[in-house]
Amino acid sequence: MGFSASDVVPFTQARSHLSELADQAKAGAEKIITKNGESYVALIDSDRLDYYHRLERERIHLLLIDDAKRGLADITAGRTFEADAALAQLQQQRKTAIKLPAKQRG
Repeated sequence: MGFSASDVVPFTQARSHLSELADQAKAGAEKIITKNGESYVALIDSDRLDYYHRLERERIHLLLIDDAKRGLADITAGRTFEADAALAQLQQQRKTAIKLPAKQRG
């Protein structure tokens, strides 16, 4: 979604026109409030914010399902390790990485 020049509002202008900007946001506009010429905050309808949060939760759930599928595929293919052995290997790798000078770590 693109923004037009009227969707970008300096902080000082937003302060003096907050009620008007809030009405525009409630009507569906999204406003970018700038401070010192850089984006600072956004003003959007609370229902739209809730929708964005639900989308993010759905995306996280889909990623978790994808991770579970890959894990099950690894189990089916026999690509498994005993937890204690895998943790010990990770701890050993960390100890080795800490002891190596930065140039040798890669």
